[in-house]
Amino acid sequence: MDPDAYVEAVLSLVEQVPPGRVTTYGTLAEAVGYGGPRRVGRVMSTYGGSVPWWRVVRADGSLPPSHDEEARAHYLDEGTPLRSAGRMDMAQAFFGDFRP
Repeated sequence: MDPDAYVEAVLSLVEQVPPGRVTTYGTLAEAVGYGGPRRVGRVMSTYGGSVPWWRVVRADGSLPPSHDEEARAHYLDEGTPLRSAGRMDMAQAFFGDFRP
């Protein structure tokens, strides 16, 4: 897949995640149909500032520590279900219904 097309595909999917919900790097990779979670992570770290990046988390419901404070403010504002440990309540918050 063309690298620019891959970036656009990932960012387009992130924009589909509704407020108060999250998805995972792996789910995005599967939805794009190419690459893996690390490749999605690279796209997000390089180009993700223009999309709701806080809605993309690790499979365990956590974000890299460098993003915790800013992301937590977004989660609280959007009413994203959180567990007491600060991670997402993935059973309630997970979104994976992507449309082409």
